[in-house]
Amino acid sequence: MENADQAGFAVWITGLPASGKTTVATALSRTLRGIGIKLAVLESDALRQAFPSREAYNELDREYFYASLAFIGRILTEHGVSVIFDATANRRSYRDRARHQIGRFVEVFIECPLEICMRRDPKGIYRRAREGQADHVPGLQTVYEPPEEPDVVIRGDQDDPEQGIVRILDILTSKHFLKK
Repeated sequence: MENADQAGFAVWITGLPASGKTTVATALSRTLRGIGIKLAVLESDALRQAFPSREAYNELDREYFYASLAFIGRILTEHGVSVIFDATANRRSYRDRARHQIGRFVEVFIECPLEICMRRDPKGIYRRAREGQADHVPGLQTVYEPPEEPDVVIRGDQDDPEQGIVRILDILTSKHFLKK
């Protein structure tokens, strides 16, 4: 497989915190790089460190952050770099903005019950929420709007991530973002 033409494409992987987004993003990244795709992974936790510190991370802060993320993704794809967004983006409008800015776009929803995400909690986000140290956790204190029509759905509590990667590659190929 290879890029179908010079423009990059974007894959936004969304889901609740601890649903399995990073696991899928890492596996997809490894696979795409392995077939020679020039790629950037835009992981929200890492990128928040590069933006001005905002203590509250409220709706206004999220709006700014996800608008910036979509802009970076658009610039990269216009320059032939494909992008994986590893970001919750709790509002559909955040992901829709990216979809409108980046024509070659795929949305992947990692569906996973909140209870399982809370049990996993590798970064301690749900624990901090229970202890009163975080008050804007998507799915818990802040709304999470799942995609209405995602291109791919992966069950974070049931599916093997590698099978999910195959489905993502299939949709990228069917949309002519990748050639066989």
